[in-house]
Order: sequence, then C-alpha cells, then structure tokens
Amino acid sequence: MTPRELVYATLAFENKSDRVPRQMWTLPYSEWKYGDTIEKIHRDYPDDIVSAPAVLKEKTIEEGDPYRKGVSRDAWGCIVTNIHEGVIGEVLDPLVTDDDWEDVDKIHIPREWLSFDREAVNAFCRSTDKFVNCGCCPRPFEQMQFIRKTENLYMDLMDIPDNMRKFMKNMHSFYCELLEEWAKTEVDAINFMDDWGSQNSLLISPALWREIFKPMYKDFIDIAKRHNKKIFMHSDGYILDIIPDLAEMGLDAINSQIFCIGLEKLDPLAGKITFWGEMDRQHLLVEGSTDDIRSAVARVRETLWRQGGCIAQCEFGPGAKPENVYEVFRAWSKY
Repeated sequence: MTPRELVYATLAFENKSDRVPRQMWTLPYSEWKYGDTIEKIHRDYPDDIVSAPAVLKEKTIEEGDPYRKGVSRDAWGCIVTNIHEGVIGEVLDPLVTDDDWEDVDKIHIPREWLSFDREAVNAFCRSTDKFVNCGCCPRPFEQMQFIRKTENLYMDLMDIPDNMRKFMKNMHSFYCELLEEWAKTEVDAINFMDDWGSQNSLLISPALWREIFKPMYKDFIDIAKRHNKKIFMHSDGYILDIIPDLAEMGLDAINSQIFCIGLEKLDPLAGKITFWGEMDRQHLLVEGSTDDIRSAVARVRETLWRQGGCIAQCEFGPGAKPENVYEVFRAWSKY
C-alpha cells in the first residue's frame, strides 16, 4: 500500500498490513538543535502524513517570528511575547480589554487566509503518494484566549456579552468558509485544534463545552463529510470527557495526550476513533529510557489497535531525548 492508502485503511479499521502510519512533529527548537537526528528519522522512518502548502496571494498583518525571542503579531492582531528561542511565545496583554467587548473592532479577522493558492495545493497533492492534510487549522477557543486572555475569557463564558457572541458567530463563519475552501481542493483531510485539558480535567465544564463549542466542531466535521474528506483534531491535556462526543460526531482522528489521560481509560473507545498519537512528551520522551519507550509503544498497540485506530505520531520538542524520539518510530516499525 502507498502511505495514503495505509492511512485510509487505518482510519477505516481495515489495515491488515499491521504497518502503522507514521508522523513526526517538530518544533524549531529541535530542528535547530537536533537537525541530524531529525534527518535520520525522516530517512529511516519517513512520514506517511504531510501538510499541503498554504501559499497566500494576499499578505496578512502578521509581523515578526513567534518562535524567536522578542515581540511579534499574529494574523488577528494579537501581540505575542517570546522569551525562549524555538518555542512559541504567549500573549501577555489582551487585544480586547472591555468587559462588554465594546472594542471588538480591534480584532482583525484574517480573510487573507482565503487567498491561498488552490492550484499549488492540488499540484502538491498530485505529486505525492502520502496522505495530505490541509494547510489551515481553526482554533476558536484558543484564538479567543489570545484575544481576551484566558482568565477574562473564562469569566466571559459564564455570561457571554452580546458583542462577544456576535464576534464568535463571525469567527465561526470565517472558519467554516476557510474549511469549505480547503475541502474543495484535493487534500485528503482537513483539521482543527483547541487545547481543552488541564493535567487532570477539562478546562471548562463538559456541559458548557457541549453548549458552546460542540456545535462549532460539528459544523467543521459536517464540512469534511460533505466533501468526502477525513477530519483530524488536536487537543492537549486531559480531555476524556469530550472524546466520546467527538467520536459520535464523526471525527476521524484525535491527537491527544493519551498518557496524560490514561491508556486504560481509552480502552472502551478503541475501534471508535483513531488515536493520532501521541507518545508521552511530559515524562517518557524526557526522562525515560529506550526500554521504557518500547514498553510504552507495546502498551499503546495492545490497548488501542483494532486493525487500525492508531497512528505512530510523536512530537520532537524541548526536553525530549533524541534517542527516545528515534526509538518511538523504531519500536512501531517492529510490528
């Protein structure tokens, strides 16, 4: 099978080859510090999933590099401060400061993203036999945190101001339009993200999540299904409470911190959704041995593999031992 066929078979729980699809994520920090290791992993265990290029014909209002020390600006107008080279910075001051969102006009919705070169995307898809994900990633909850700051947004969600509600509607319409346009191309999947978990719970109540954000995600998923595309989501932290909702809505794959959640708690969901990684980057990749990595991979496969349902995804970020990241993919290859 080609890498593309392998991913499709895995998502359908019809992968009888037992070869698990692979994908490594890297941050600039690891690329700058461990470039040789990254090159070796790509050579020995090449990715089966890649992202299409997003070549914009219109320039956004972004300025600077959020992965470099200093100050930059994102496409929505939020100011990002970075004190650590190679990882992304954070927004220290809210863009919207008024509790009633009266200054909502400060927000720039980046419609420039809609100017991406469709022909370049399609040409890329035709040039590879790998599974191609889209080059955009809606993130409504996180972007509103950048705009408003996390603590302010939590308060706002308890009693949503009218201007905030109008903005959320406009943001969602924009994200849906963007995903529709990507879904019209020849990519295999579209995706979205929001980090929903703390170390041991959801960041807001499941009831509030289902009231406000689940309908947004359902619209994203419906766009994918309408265009016969797969759809992937990333969410960090302990998100066990919402994974059944995501599976029920038809999400194909979730990238989550399965070791933070607990593999044993995910066993009932095996065969219902594909777990798109990941290996434990909080402890195992940082503190573990290569023996620990092999044991962890075996546990993931035993718990979650159902002729599919697993993707060997791993993030190579700050703190990770290069030999442990390499061992993740070597361990998976032995199956």
